[in-house]
Amino acid sequence: MTALDIRTRILDAVSKNGGHLASSLGAVELALALAETFDPEKDRIVWDVGHQAYAWKILTGRADRFNTLRKLGGISGFPNPAESRADAAVAGHAGVAISVAEGLAAARTARGGDEWVVAVVGDASLSNGTSLEALNNCVTAGGKIIVILNDNEMSISKPTGALSRHLGRLIAGRRYNRVKAAVKAVEKAFGVSFLNKPIRRIKAFVKRMLIGHAYFEQMGLRYMGPVDGHDVAAIKTALEVAKRDRRSVLLHVVTVKGRGYAPAVKDPEKWHGVGAFTIAASPDDGLSSAPVEKKKTWSDVFGEAICAAAEKDERIVALTAAMKDGTGLTEFAAKFPKRFKDVGISEGHMVAYAAGLAAGGMRPVVAIYSTFLQRAVDQIMHDVCIAKLPVVFCVDRAGVVGADGVTHQGVFDIALLRALPNLTICQPKDAADLKALLDEALVREGPTVIRYPRGVAGHSPALAASVPAFPIGSDGRAAPGQPKYAIWATGDWYGKACDVAARVGGVAVHARYLKPFDAALLQRQRAAGLTIVSLENGSVAGGFGEAIGADVKFGWPDEFIPHGAPAELERKYGLDAETITEVLTHGNGTR
Repeated sequence: MTALDIRTRILDAVSKNGGHLASSLGAVELALALAETFDPEKDRIVWDVGHQAYAWKILTGRADRFNTLRKLGGISGFPNPAESRADAAVAGHAGVAISVAEGLAAARTARGGDEWVVAVVGDASLSNGTSLEALNNCVTAGGKIIVILNDNEMSISKPTGALSRHLGRLIAGRRYNRVKAAVKAVEKAFGVSFLNKPIRRIKAFVKRMLIGHAYFEQMGLRYMGPVDGHDVAAIKTALEVAKRDRRSVLLHVVTVKGRGYAPAVKDPEKWHGVGAFTIAASPDDGLSSAPVEKKKTWSDVFGEAICAAAEKDERIVALTAAMKDGTGLTEFAAKFPKRFKDVGISEGHMVAYAAGLAAGGMRPVVAIYSTFLQRAVDQIMHDVCIAKLPVVFCVDRAGVVGADGVTHQGVFDIALLRALPNLTICQPKDAADLKALLDEALVREGPTVIRYPRGVAGHSPALAASVPAFPIGSDGRAAPGQPKYAIWATGDWYGKACDVAARVGGVAVHARYLKPFDAALLQRQRAAGLTIVSLENGSVAGGFGEAIGADVKFGWPDEFIPHGAPAELERKYGLDAETITEVLTHGNGTR
């Protein structure tokens, strides 16, 4: 199968199903070289984040099913060992591939195996703390690995920090590479033993003079490259050389995101993760055909709200971990560049950094996806909550399940954070409520989590005038007649609760604050004999329903949710309004 064939399949599937396009188009030749150099069934190829791995899936027995990409029951958008032996590890969160590869290599050594272990790492992933810890441990980990640095000079947001600048110098160091090539020619021409030592000294001198010892060689790895990442023969040759070296090797491969599709090359950020789209009539016409969302999303509303707040308070600082555009901070970064911090894919560092800002008198706002917040729970507890610092966590994609699958379902943040003392957790029901909750959080003397989903931020059903609002806890409205149920819903699921309440005869309650929840309202409803129902867009295990002691709990079950369309998954797990109504009406209030 040629690179053109693979790119055609990727474009066709992603244009219909959505997915991660630019990264996977850029890694086609790399995947080809790996599949031709190694045995995918025997050797262990660990991809650091599956954004790059679509071509690998096609080349390892899944070409015929690739049109099912990200569909319920179809091919996953990320590597998954349960799907194929060729997927050495789950790969949804960046920064862990080198660590996993070192563990696989150590296990191989312990049992006397002979398989090769390779980690494919993006340039942005390399600055992640776990990656740096793994590099530091590489020499003593217990076995040789080959690390392929796929350097496309572009993460979801532009790479930041010293390591990114170092890679740029290595790529630009053509003078070093020319001298290195000349030294190798001398080695080949005069390959006699008495010249080996002086030649090694010459090579070391060249490195010291021209690149000051490559960072990776100081870690004990042999550095090779840069190599053209779109030249299959060159990559294969480099991999064979890497195999022969007794040391662990880092092979630096330079690729172009979006290769083969002009719109994605032109704007790789926009084409990083896309929904369904119409393929441009000509691959060279530069036509951008990605769908444009005209209505304001939750991320847009957050972006507007933090900009408005920052106009009034110079202490407000916005932080992101390589997700400026995805979290709605593009406008803030342009308006307040000195108060915008992109730390790269380093979530733990970001939270500890925010703690330092707060301790120093600033008001940091951390914008982060629910699935990536999981990576920094220790820092939230240790560095923020214990000191009761005023850090605001704006948790995007919270409560959302979808086509990205098990590694990206945003259903665990309530359960992970609810046990932490001093932490306030809330969720808006609509756009206006998000702005209000952010204003409340920014004047609170303590940490706050504001969670909200993906997609268009609409307007919730109007509250009945006779039902009082509870700014610390909840608000709600009642269906006509004598209610039987009190349905406590989180955030954007309040509309669904209103729908169900109207069908079964109940009170729909928007649990505006999940911690602390409105205990007084809950007590009144129990005293009135209402059955308490929780409807949460999070995990039932350890979730909000457990916190309020709900009689009936609706939420995502204690398992990893597969990939699929949100509506499909809600039906599959009985979280659509019809199924909930059926359970409450005919299921005797049990599940």
